[in-house]
Order: sequence, then structure tokens, then C-alpha cells
Amino acid sequence: MSLDPLQALHAANRAVLPVASDAFGTLLIAGATGALGAELLRRLAGSHRHAHTRVLAREPIRDGLRGVETYLSPAPPIAQWPLTSAHTAIVAFDPPRLYHDRERALWVPEPSDLPELARWLRACGVQTLAIVQPHDQGRLPEALKRGLASLDEQAVVACGFERVILVRSARKPVNAKFANPLERLAAWMLSVVRFMVPSSEQPVRASKVAELVDVALRIAPPGVHVAAPEMVWQAAQGDMPGVAARWLGVSG
Repeated sequence: MSLDPLQALHAANRAVLPVASDAFGTLLIAGATGALGAELLRRLAGSHRHAHTRVLAREPIRDGLRGVETYLSPAPPIAQWPLTSAHTAIVAFDPPRLYHDRERALWVPEPSDLPELARWLRACGVQTLAIVQPHDQGRLPEALKRGLASLDEQAVVACGFERVILVRSARKPVNAKFANPLERLAAWMLSVVRFMVPSSEQPVRASKVAELVDVALRIAPPGVHVAAPEMVWQAAQGDMPGVAARWLGVSG
């Protein structure tokens, strides 16, 4: 069953909030849309490990929720946004589901926004940045799966965050629309490639990706940590804490 981010916000606040001294700074979420964004919001806002949670939104949302609020982000350029304060930020690239009206009010980052958004987050005081970047299964070159895959990602790391966590999660192929029978025939002939993708690069459930991000935020040491699609898949098979500890080089 699909999850509405605003329903997740309400559910997150049913528990008793900890006192501020027991929580860990402010969490800022950009891209709390789609199945992945909703799961990240549900898990991380619901954990109450952070004293406060802010979600970037394009339009005002009347939430009235304790400890969780929407932060109105003006139109680009991002560099001109007013600063807020946060210790930890999550950026998820998952488009809103059109049948969820409330998701349309939330701000959705584009991949091209990443460097400018990272600079803005760093100016807001963010120390830990987690980025979840879904990619087409089997398409990422082997040499880039476990390292920085683009100049944009290098620019993010250069911003000076204490911790950068990059999670590369495979996504399902998009159902394309074709204008004529020849295009459909060509797509059918090429679809055999999908059967050549190893199981370790297949998509995993959004809830498992959110769980991995949650674990990484808790135990990752300072530095840059990149989770390849195979590692994300392996972590989803059962021993999430153990796999994450080995990936991050910490004792489980």
C-alpha cells in the first residue's frame, strides 16, 4: 500500500518526543516524495533521534505537527534561498506520485540541483549529508559503483561536510511510450538485456533503502561512504546492521 508523506508526518508524531538534550540536532529532508521519500520520512521522523525535522516544500502546508514542520523553499536559484539551521540533511531523488495531491506541495530536487543544494545545506550548518540516487539497473559502469560517479558528486564532497553518504539504489525500468509499432518492436528486442542484470543489481524495496540510510546515519564514521547497488541489495537480504557495519568499516 502506498504511503502519503503527510500521513507519515502524522504517524511520526504519535509517539512521545524526547527532550531536546536527548536528541541530535535538526534533520532536513529534501525530496520527501514517492515511495522512497515517504519511507525515509516515516522512518527518520518517527525515530525521534533528532530534536526537530524539517521537510522542504514548494507550497504552504498546514500540518500543525509537533517536532516536524515544512520549510517553504522559494523558486530557484537555490543560492538565494534564506538560510535555516540543520545538522543532518537527506536528499532523495524520487518523483512525486501524481495521485497523491499533498506530494505536489513538497519540493522535488532535480539531479542538476545537487551541487547548489549541497552548498546551501552546508551554509545552513549541515554536517552530515545523505544522498539517495536511484539509477537504472545494470547501467552504472563497474568503476563508478563504489566511488564518485560525476563532477557534481565531487563538488558535493568539496563542500566540506563531515560525513557524506551516497546510496546508489537500482530502480525499475520506466515504462516508455512508443509512437509506432517499429519502436515497440525495437524495445521488445532490447528488453532481453533486463534478464542479463544480476540479482545483486535488482531494485530493493523502498523500506529497505530507508532502513539502510537510517543505519548509516547512526554508525558511519567521518568521511565519504558510497553504497554500490550490490551492497544495497545484500543489506536488504537480512543482516542489515552487519552488512552496513562491514561497508562502513566499523565494528558491528
